[in-house]
Amino acid sequence: MSDSSSRPPATATPGHWSFTRWNTVGQLEALEVNHPLFRAVLFLQGAQLTHFAPADERNWLWMSELARFQPGRAIRGGMPVCWPWFGIPARNAPEIRKRILRDTPHGFARTSLWRLEDVRESAHEVEISLSLHANDEFAAVWHGHAMALITFSFSVRGCQVGLTTTNLGRDPLAFSQALHTYLPTEDIVRTRILGLGSSQYIDTLQGWQYVNQEGPVYFDGEVDRIYEAGEPVSLVTPGNKRILNPVGSDSTVVWNPGPEKAKRLSDFPESGWQKMLCIETANAASDYRVLNEGQSHTLGLFLGRKGKRP
Repeated sequence: MSDSSSRPPATATPGHWSFTRWNTVGQLEALEVNHPLFRAVLFLQGAQLTHFAPADERNWLWMSELARFQPGRAIRGGMPVCWPWFGIPARNAPEIRKRILRDTPHGFARTSLWRLEDVRESAHEVEISLSLHANDEFAAVWHGHAMALITFSFSVRGCQVGLTTTNLGRDPLAFSQALHTYLPTEDIVRTRILGLGSSQYIDTLQGWQYVNQEGPVYFDGEVDRIYEAGEPVSLVTPGNKRILNPVGSDSTVVWNPGPEKAKRLSDFPESGWQKMLCIETANAASDYRVLNEGQSHTLGLFLGRKGKRP
């Protein structure tokens, strides 16, 4: 479905970039940003961010030490883009399921080669835009015609992401999606999420039953929940506090594989579940979206320090 042998053209001339450079990691091409104020690494495959941090700080994203960087293989960690469906096809709405022609989770965007559209740099910020044209090239896996445009804005304040979907077909387009953000922690049992305490969630481990959340979210084993909430949340770990501020979302997925599932996951260290979690800004479950011809929808996220917003 994609050809990684040729580098997509950029609207910004590479020689004019001050802080951004091409780099090859494993078998994949990436854009590496080394700004005096921050650093970022963004892969063309999957439009996947694997590193962001202000200068002299550790990666704000969790990456598996076993991650492999190969064409067509999902990268374990960072911020995968799940699109144009989230989760397993069978758990999506009928309008979404009828377009899916292959029984694989999380869509095809995360293993597809995206096109570099633009790189913009300033003394305080770097902005990178990538696009994926989902047309007849994907006819074997999905029935639809849409454009996904994702823009990453990096600054010392944090990382802002906007994923815009435009329906280029004549029929209404139903889709689900998520920015599947992996986040690090020093100790999962001493980690909590604030901001979801007054919401309901679907517990996918308990027959997809609805449960009321009371107080902060804590972790004591495998967690896989879809919260019916699109408000800012705070992640409190033993060493850091982060805020995730969503846009265009009324659902938030919280995930940790726990000890047993971690053993079965690909490219995942057996004890890795103790040092990570996912908070996913999503349009999932009943929060899926429908676009008429020519309409667009943007799913966005700001990841920053607690108390600081863009």
